[in-house]
Amino acid sequence: MYRIIKVLNNNGVLAYDQDAGQEIIFLGKGAGFSRKMGERVSELKAPDGKRYELVKKGASLLSQVNSIDPVFIEASARIIQEAESMFGEIDKGILLPMADHIALAVNRARKGMELPNPFHQDIRALFEKEYQAALRGREILLEMTGSRISDDEVGYITLHIHSGLSRENVADSLNLARMVQEGVGQIEKGLGMSLEPDSLGYNRLLSHMRYLIARVRKGERVNLDLEDYARSNFPDAYAIAGQVCGFMEKELGLPIPQEEIGFLAIHIQRVRQPGA
Repeated sequence: MYRIIKVLNNNGVLAYDQDAGQEIIFLGKGAGFSRKMGERVSELKAPDGKRYELVKKGASLLSQVNSIDPVFIEASARIIQEAESMFGEIDKGILLPMADHIALAVNRARKGMELPNPFHQDIRALFEKEYQAALRGREILLEMTGSRISDDEVGYITLHIHSGLSRENVADSLNLARMVQEGVGQIEKGLGMSLEPDSLGYNRLLSHMRYLIARVRKGERVNLDLEDYARSNFPDAYAIAGQVCGFMEKELGLPIPQEEIGFLAIHIQRVRQPGA
């Protein structure tokens, strides 16, 4: 049994699922047609109906829903469906947070304003597939609202999609991008050269740093110990890797195993001397 809390529009309702004991949003063609607040129904139906289970965080869900134009909730749902077609299962709990963000993004676009994203390039490289889904999301927003959001905003939508796939909150993903960006900056300074953002070596380096951080957070170890080899053959790269790992230890508040320094040094040497 469901109790209708709010009719979003003809295509959606916010309802309380009495059997599950939780609030949901149900979207689909005609899902909200003729429904009334407070009405109780045995089931929610629509030809293409989708159920979004919501988790209350802070403010009530009704107040959250009231603050977002339903078109952005529908747009967020379509972006989630697009991501599902690419990745499979995704946490639908990102529906409202992403809807809230894209509402603000579209409003900024309409006013000719931009929210700078200093980590855009790193987000695009770290979460390449999620970024492709976010690009499709931009086209969905253009189709539904007539407004085109910036590349920087696409980067932020990427983080929401990644959050839905990894169950990692957006703030943690943004912090990961920041740490990687600062780490790359230290590597560039140590090498005395700028790395080409779109190069294969750069993308491999960022990917390695992402998984290095993930391993440290999970307490996992790499099976291959290249520390002695890297220290003997690439002392400069090894020294830079040590500095970067020291920085990451402070950021994470966790120790980084010595073998990770050697492994990172190999990747640094590869961008310094492709083919090494």
